[in-house]
Amino acid sequence: MAQNLTRSHQIDDAGLDLDAALLREMYRLMVLARRTDERTWVLHRQGKIAFHISGIGHEAIQVGAALAMHRGYDYAHLYYRDLAFNIALGYTPYEFFLAVYGKQGETTSGARQMPSNWSARRLGIVTASSPVATQVPQAAGLALASKLKGEDRVTVVCLGEGSTSEGDFFEGLNWAGVHQLPVVCIVQNNIYAISVPVHLQMAVPNVADRAPMFGIAGAICDGNDVVASYRAMSEALDRARRGEGATLLEAKTYRPVPHSSDDDDRTYRSRDEVEEWKQRDPIKRFQAYLLERGLLDDEQIDAIEQEVRAEIDEAQARAEAAPYPPAEDALFPVFAPPDFEQ
Repeated sequence: MAQNLTRSHQIDDAGLDLDAALLREMYRLMVLARRTDERTWVLHRQGKIAFHISGIGHEAIQVGAALAMHRGYDYAHLYYRDLAFNIALGYTPYEFFLAVYGKQGETTSGARQMPSNWSARRLGIVTASSPVATQVPQAAGLALASKLKGEDRVTVVCLGEGSTSEGDFFEGLNWAGVHQLPVVCIVQNNIYAISVPVHLQMAVPNVADRAPMFGIAGAICDGNDVVASYRAMSEALDRARRGEGATLLEAKTYRPVPHSSDDDDRTYRSRDEVEEWKQRDPIKRFQAYLLERGLLDDEQIDAIEQEVRAEIDEAQARAEAAPYPPAEDALFPVFAPPDFEQ
């Protein structure tokens, strides 16, 4: 199972014959998520928002995984770095900007939670909270309910490799293994749990090496390759729908930015390391693949950039102009406020 995926710069499309429209949509969604993320950093540095946790660098695994799902039917328990995953499922930049501004009408909790604690009933995104790994046993419980109802829904749960040190990770996947639950647990391994490198978190080379002890399947994919991520996710989803149980899918990736807007990553990693990983940027890699195959040209790339910029400009402006919630809203419940999405 041990593989060194960090040296690969190519897109691995072996065994896949994906439609050109789907490949271009993958690219557009990755660019939309990246530019939304970059705009949010700017807003933070301008002092317009209080906090941001970035998903830059994780776009390939998140878009590839989301597009392999039955969107709006399967359930998703996502974690704070999953901006691209949410956007690929149908969450809009406007909804995200409402959250980071904390404005009235914010769709996940009425601006009562931290931004990036995602929730959208219409998209099957289950509400989250800040303690890491608690979503794993919640996902196992949801998958058990689907199984008892005879549904073929799969519950997808995401977390970082640092969260696999938490007890909830073990409890949730043990339950998924015992009951052969339709769960895909995606661990986005970006090498650092905030500032702690992965070799100080676990004594095995791969998170997926732990799968056999739960009695579930384990798989590793290049999380900076959207096509390879789509294939690995499709295989895990098919396995779950066939009644063959859960998969622990480890996506090897990297975050070239600090853990959060309030973190200085120069204290724990070198600039050479960051620059090296930037050469493996998932969007640049995929763009080169599409150009080489004649599925995208420079004019289309510019058009996508302009379309995305216009959408983000409009979304940010609307969110910035929206009012803040009334002060008395702070007295309402977090998970069922009066303006919560029905």
